Amino acid sequence: MTARLLAVAFVGTLAACGSDSPTGTSPSPEPGTCAAGAPVAGTPVLTTRRVASDLADPVDLKAAPGDRSRLFVVEQGGRILILRDGRVLQAPFLDISARISSGGERGLLGLAFHPRYGENGRFFVNYTDRGGDTHIAEFHAAGGSDMADGGSERTLLFVEQPFANHNGGGLAFGNDGMLYVGLGDGGSGGDPQGNGQNLGTRLGKMLRLDVDRAGFVPPDNPFVSTPAAAPEIWAYGLRNPWRFFFDPTTGDLYIGDVGQDAVEEVDVGFAARHGGENYGWNRMEGSRCFLSPSCSQAGLTLPMVEYGHDGGSCSVTGGVVYRGCRMPGYAGTYFYGDFCSAFVRSFRLQGGVAVDQRDWTSALGRGVDSISSFGVDADGEAYVVDYEGEIYQIVPVS
Repeated sequence: MTARLLAVAFVGTLAACGSDSPTGTSPSPEPGTCAAGAPVAGTPVLTTRRVASDLADPVDLKAAPGDRSRLFVVEQGGRILILRDGRVLQAPFLDISARISSGGERGLLGLAFHPRYGENGRFFVNYTDRGGDTHIAEFHAAGGSDMADGGSERTLLFVEQPFANHNGGGLAFGNDGMLYVGLGDGGSGGDPQGNGQNLGTRLGKMLRLDVDRAGFVPPDNPFVSTPAAAPEIWAYGLRNPWRFFFDPTTGDLYIGDVGQDAVEEVDVGFAARHGGENYGWNRMEGSRCFLSPSCSQAGLTLPMVEYGHDGGSCSVTGGVVYRGCRMPGYAGTYFYGDFCSAFVRSFRLQGGVAVDQRDWTSALGRGVDSISSFGVDADGEAYVVDYEGEIYQIVPVS
């Protein structure tokens, strides 16, 4: 499927330098250096460097904790490939293409490595099965291996999907060691089932799982004691949280929530709140009332940043907070984009508000057609994923 066809489906939808390396990974660089090169003072002019091409519909990019030699590229069709030293290995790390439905907003959609992956080889994926329903599943790879055990699958969570779109897809471990899952409102348009505001369903939510606990529900989740609420819920009122990211320094959660016809938004769940946020859908789309001309904003957490569909924009792609060591002047900068217009923008948080909002499209959008994701490597250096088959690293102009 081409990126433009996926764009049609998405329209109105959709860690530190010098750490110890686990067995089977590259050694740490010398103190004061970066695997990506010598640190550059100040806020240098930025550009992108292509590091991979000829991929098939890449939708996610992750690094295993402490692994400086490899990046893992998720292809929507069901494969996870390894990018090692600028070369994509021919044999896939995992291939579950026979188990999934793919196309539009379905497929193999997300990947997360256990914080102790170097010790236990556990990693997790988010995919839609042949019937279109969501699986959050665990797989295993022997220490340092370039090939996972495809027969090791264990399902942690199964969620029926009433429609083909708004599946969410993101996975990430928070700074608390819990696995977070982004699920859309179930699809169609306008959330006809009212899932976003219904605590009785996992749809339209951010979920929080303890993968090391029987039953996987952390006892401190905010709605564990709420009658009839799904105990996995961390936050609600989301339409389609396609990509989200935890700031490794602050623990704050940045969510790119795809809008309906008018507004795209970036929400921030501050770590100090301990979850429970209601981000408003479908009472609101961004900061606008959706179901009626007027609505109550009481109890809602409004977007940190939002934008409209002018200039061809249609679907926010949540990004990453830069915490790398190559460009320390950009520490805390959140880079994000739009799938359809392929812009790249950024902001920083200061005093709980977005400051220093910038547009980087002319510098970082060159050659990028459809931004499906962002990613960081083991040193926190940032990358842009182009659904047309390429990976770009954000680097200072040399």
